[in-house]
Amino acid sequence: MKHQNIIYKINYMKNFLIMMTLSLMVVVTSCKKTDFADSYADPSKISVTNIEKQYAGFLKSNSSYVIPDYWNYFVVLRTTTDRYTQATGYTNVDKMYVPGDAGIGGNWDTYYNLLAQYRELQKIYAASSATDQAAKKIFITSATIYLYDFTQKLVDLHGSIPFSAAGNLSTNGGDYIKSLPKYDDAASVYTKMLDDLKSIADELSSTTLTAATQTAFTNQDFVNAGSISKWKIYCNSLRLRMLTRVSGASAFTGRYTSETAAILANPTAYPVVSSNTDNIQITVKGVTSNGLNASGFQSGLEDWNHNIASKTMIDYMKTNTDPRLRILFEPGTAAAGAYTGLDQLAANSVQDALIAGGTISIYNRSTLSRNKFFPGVLINAAEVSFLKAESYLKAGNASAAKTAYEAGVRQSAEFYFNVRTLSGDNTAGTATALTTSELDTYLAKPDISWDAASTTAAKWTLIAYQKWVHFNVVQSLENWAETRRLKLVTLSFKSDPTAQALPPTRWFYPSGESVYNTANYATVKATDNLTTKLFWDTK
Repeated sequence: MKHQNIIYKINYMKNFLIMMTLSLMVVVTSCKKTDFADSYADPSKISVTNIEKQYAGFLKSNSSYVIPDYWNYFVVLRTTTDRYTQATGYTNVDKMYVPGDAGIGGNWDTYYNLLAQYRELQKIYAASSATDQAAKKIFITSATIYLYDFTQKLVDLHGSIPFSAAGNLSTNGGDYIKSLPKYDDAASVYTKMLDDLKSIADELSSTTLTAATQTAFTNQDFVNAGSISKWKIYCNSLRLRMLTRVSGASAFTGRYTSETAAILANPTAYPVVSSNTDNIQITVKGVTSNGLNASGFQSGLEDWNHNIASKTMIDYMKTNTDPRLRILFEPGTAAAGAYTGLDQLAANSVQDALIAGGTISIYNRSTLSRNKFFPGVLINAAEVSFLKAESYLKAGNASAAKTAYEAGVRQSAEFYFNVRTLSGDNTAGTATALTTSELDTYLAKPDISWDAASTTAAKWTLIAYQKWVHFNVVQSLENWAETRRLKLVTLSFKSDPTAQALPPTRWFYPSGESVYNTANYATVKATDNLTTKLFWDTK
């Protein structure tokens, strides 16, 4: 039945892709979601909407790509980014490095559904009275931050994308031809987002809400529960991530240096996530009717051995006695408590035998896949601390870099142990609590210690590996982006002679783009391959 369900979903999404592309990915429709709860009604299915309802629909439209979900994990990530970073182990098969059109299309459609909802929010806001616009600007402002988070992700996967002219079918009165979206250069999209986020960061410092708007905002904002301070933190943390991502591109080097320094020097004006209590995430309240739950995580991660541990990650964690090992992974059922990862250089017949034999470790089911309270992670303290460590190291402030690096390691461990305490599942057995002394010992290990890293290059490598362990399968897209950008985590791949030999540097565009958006697609056709690097991928 599971296989039949998979085939049905793939066929459904192929048809959905055609429909979405034909309407230029701007019709607000439903992908695998049967309904919204009353509080998060789909604006495309109600005759009257308003700013508040449209805002909730906007946030809801891509929630299955934030909160762990079956489709995203099984169809999109299992066959792409989780392989490219060896966050998971996998059996070597033909075309294993070629991203499938179902996964590409699903991710693409979900983003453009999000963008369409945003454009509709802009349209409704523009048609509102001047009084309402003044009182409710926070809905547009916070929606822009959220949109840019996922715009960054789409650019990092494809490069140039339709953006400035996309999502305007409703605004253009249903004129399909007029609404055909051009492709915006990837670097220009980043520039636009960084410009806007900088302005928003300053705007939020002086934003106040009326009592009525605060109540409405709190009721509809299931990301930050109506907290302006949390949206400020989200905005500046996202700026820090984006600035770091483009820091190697010559056109952005100066901007990275000046703006990152300004953010880190003034935490009052530009706060970032500094502890796990600040984490930007969608809190999950179990299995609820509104779809904001992680019930699809189990099948998404566990089906077809997606949760197999890679030898590279297990060996790195075992060698250094990483306390996160026991909370992130489980020994195989026949492993007598030993942690062993799957060797990606082994023949596929050997790999299959090892997996079937039960000696290979898997991702901890109680912490992750069977934890129905696992949050939808957007950006958290450990990620920001590692971004800080990069900035300080690049600026020559080794002491501040060390502090940030060690904080990131501690925050990462704390995050995963905290998440485990949320779980009502005990499949993996009781988890031994984390201790401060464990982390002290870990940070003093020769391969982990900042002080033991004798060169600047070695310190960069420490940061890269810690990002890789922290992101694992939880922040899969960020993991692939950072491993491509830094190129410091040593990964060995078996060459595939049947197609793409090694992991790609970008994804294809969905196949429907060349059919239905032909003229605009022609401007990017030459780069539509698996080997053209993104503008920030300079190493």
